[in-house]
Amino acid sequence: MTDEQSGFAGLESSADFAAVPDAFQRLWTPHRMVYIEGGPTPHEENCPFCAAPKLDDETALIVARGEHAYVLLNLFPYNSGHLLVCPYRHVALYDDATAEEVAEIAELTQIAMRVVRQVSNCDGFNIGMNQGRVAGAGVADHLHQHIVPRWATDANFFPIIAETKAIPRLLGETRQAIADAWPKAAPTS
Repeated sequence: MTDEQSGFAGLESSADFAAVPDAFQRLWTPHRMVYIEGGPTPHEENCPFCAAPKLDDETALIVARGEHAYVLLNLFPYNSGHLLVCPYRHVALYDDATAEEVAEIAELTQIAMRVVRQVSNCDGFNIGMNQGRVAGAGVADHLHQHIVPRWATDANFFPIIAETKAIPRLLGETRQAIADAWPKAAPTS
């Protein structure tokens, strides 16, 4: 089909198409469709932290597996290398976790810090848990600890002015780099 037949004759750029310009900048995030299509309460029936260990590591973004807990990349990272440490068991609160789960979560967190520091040369970390929906937990029914690497130079205007985070590395690349650098010996918990 020629340009004349398709009705696009003489059009040279997207600016030539019918549109009403606005002041918005577009940041394309197709990976968020999983949550958009899930509706307002996507995790009530299908817990992503229960489903992830059943998948292969690359698909689930898992970087390491322990006996009681595992480590995966956050699908919606605050920064490159934003990890989550989750028990395999579906438990909502830290004080409901077993001593073995708590110990392994702590050990995996320490290993993750060392590995991310090695891989990304970060200057510090934010580490924490949001317990319950009211505390900001996106997946409130399954315990998970955030490990967010920080750099002295990671501040920019995007989050403040545009409510947007710029993530310089793709999730798959980040997962592979962290998984490759992860110590091959299993945690000792």
